[in-house]
Amino acid sequence: MRTILSTVLIVLVTLLVPASAVAYWADRELADADRYTAAMSPLAENPDVRHVVVTQSTRALSGQIDAGPFQSGVDALLGEALRSFAGTPAYRTAWDAANRAAHAAFLDALTTGHGDAVTIDLAPVIAQIKGELVEDGVPFADRIPVTHVSVEVMEYDNLGALRKGFRMLQIAGVWLPVLTLVLAVAAIAVAVRRRRAVIATGLGLAIGAGLLWIAVDLCRGLTLDDLPADVDRAAAGAVYDALTAFLRTTAWVVLAVGLAAALVAWLTGRLRRTP
Repeated sequence: MRTILSTVLIVLVTLLVPASAVAYWADRELADADRYTAAMSPLAENPDVRHVVVTQSTRALSGQIDAGPFQSGVDALLGEALRSFAGTPAYRTAWDAANRAAHAAFLDALTTGHGDAVTIDLAPVIAQIKGELVEDGVPFADRIPVTHVSVEVMEYDNLGALRKGFRMLQIAGVWLPVLTLVLAVAAIAVAVRRRRAVIATGLGLAIGAGLLWIAVDLCRGLTLDDLPADVDRAAAGAVYDALTAFLRTTAWVVLAVGLAAALVAWLTGRLRRTP
């Protein structure tokens, strides 16, 4: 009975590893404005994401500056200025501000049930561009309207279900990882042959890490396949990878810990048998 109980606990640990990681990620990464912004901040350097921002901003501002016969030249100058600005520290600051606002909108949608998508408002980026061009003395720069241009980063059809699921993940965010560790210790403690139980538990952790990695990759493919045709898949993939970087790192760490524990336990048994 002790062996059966230990085996059942190890199986539970294996299955709980990916669930625990996702719960902790939702509670401590997605729900935290600072960590969300930090995860999205490196995307300011991503060429695909930068191209989408520049393209969307150029389309929104093109033709809105009344320059008379110089209209085409001003539009071309504006597009060049946008591409140049996208490589400056001011752009990265504006990008972080836009993502912080998007995170606030996401949490508000989950709390109030308003809206059907999470978008990044590029108004802070455009405001920064206007200020830079005015300081450089670019003609007609003071006429640039600070237009609210939204780039959609997440769309949801059933906000009620999403809210309930997110709330459950937040509640389980701390307790589920703790439960997983408790069950792992219990699996070893009740086992008749504890060294073998350590090996099995370590391998169970490694398998759980592999399941987490597979789940993240499968969800990536499903997410990108479900996007509208006009959404840049490369940029959307970069956003997904940035948001799930914590889960991938967690998978590697748990895999390493599990294999190390199993290897140490196995080597200990071999050394004891050596005369």
